Amino acid sequence: MSRGNPALPDSKLFAKTSTSARPQQSFVMPASKSELLSSNHPVDLLRFNTCGSVDDGKSTLIGRLLYDSKSLMEDQIEALERSADITGGGQINLANLTDGLRAEREQGITIDVAYRYFTTPYRKFIIADTPGHVQYTRNMVTGASTANLSIILIDARLGVIEQSRRHACIASLLHIPHLVVAINKMDLVDWSEERFLEIKDQFEEFLPRLDIKDVKFIPVSALNGNNIVFASSHTPWYPGPTLLGHLETIHIASDWNLSNFRFPVQWVNRPNNPTDHSLHDFRGLSGQIAGGIVRVGQKVMVLPAGFTTTIKQIWTLDGPLEKAFSPQSVTLLLEHDLDVSRGDVIVDAADLPGASSDLHAKICWMNPRPLQAGRQYLLKHTTQTVKAAVTAIDHKINITTLDPEKEVTELGMNDLGEIRLKTAKPLIYDGYSTNRLTGSFILIEPGTNTTVAAGMLLPPTEVARPEYRDFAI
Repeated sequence: MSRGNPALPDSKLFAKTSTSARPQQSFVMPASKSELLSSNHPVDLLRFNTCGSVDDGKSTLIGRLLYDSKSLMEDQIEALERSADITGGGQINLANLTDGLRAEREQGITIDVAYRYFTTPYRKFIIADTPGHVQYTRNMVTGASTANLSIILIDARLGVIEQSRRHACIASLLHIPHLVVAINKMDLVDWSEERFLEIKDQFEEFLPRLDIKDVKFIPVSALNGNNIVFASSHTPWYPGPTLLGHLETIHIASDWNLSNFRFPVQWVNRPNNPTDHSLHDFRGLSGQIAGGIVRVGQKVMVLPAGFTTTIKQIWTLDGPLEKAFSPQSVTLLLEHDLDVSRGDVIVDAADLPGASSDLHAKICWMNPRPLQAGRQYLLKHTTQTVKAAVTAIDHKINITTLDPEKEVTELGMNDLGEIRLKTAKPLIYDGYSTNRLTGSFILIEPGTNTTVAAGMLLPPTEVARPEYRDFAI
């Protein structure tokens, strides 16, 4: 079936168009920055990635989203026009906004992870465009590791295929809380509601195996821009929001762990020759809150030493706070002078995490050289790096079904599996399902400093047992 010429400029393939002819926003821009800041619309940050099989339209969808939401600069449009004669036969290809490598443009595929940023009056966004090929599974894991939401594109002509299920499984393993299934190229099936519902039923048959509770299905045409930023007249049978409308309104505040206070110390903040004499004896502990809420006066414990104290002050660039929460970056001042350094973890004294040097984890192996038991690596967890040895490979995970494959002796590149690790000193951690920040790690090859694996820790079997429980002054 011929796709024809769309009424609006295409994102995958459209003729050079003056920026003055670009379509208007579907939302009303505030008159000024002060009006936006005083409005009731919170401007928070949503990270999401796109995934799916090859040629399902991932890069095209991102290009259309950026174009129709007026998130492209004039120089970006000009750069696309200059590259059109080289790679597009005189036609602008908005997929090149994310497919920047020469090999990607020559083959029309995505290889590396590309990040793009844009903002609407309601939310800030970071997009990770991830590849669809099986051999680039490691790149997909990298791009999705920090995502709040994952968009899985499905070609309406092909329906749910193995790669669609594979990426849904990876999103589940990474505990991405929200999933959007964008059924793309609906124009090639004449906007058939029956076909949309058929694909939806195919995907929902697989959902019970996944640990994802929030799933949204949207019929779209990324090429023509239908239901991306603007609602389509071709889908009167679809009452839901557009893709951008859903991204702007989805609730993500509860995605962070706000129950268990965790603060890995990144830096001991001692101003050097401060111009303000009141800062001469300032000693703060800076870092990102990995979980929970911290308040002035709260009783906390410093691990692994086990010293207890209280929070004296909480500082940010904008001044002091009475309380802070994940994922804010703050500087904490303690009531007592304790020996605290980078790699230590400050936690709620009544809610201790796990601690062990014997770890059980799921990993994605990213190196061409297979993983085998007995190999030694550097393990980077939160703000510390320790030596670690792989003691056993429990099993390999079948990405298509999530079933374990027993009796494997090694993990190849792009394989996912469960392994056992022994570290040189105990780690202070939570299970990845509880806290994605304190439950994740990477393995580094010492000789080359290459990241060879991304890991997700399983829940600890015992809580931390501090050496000391009294405080020192």
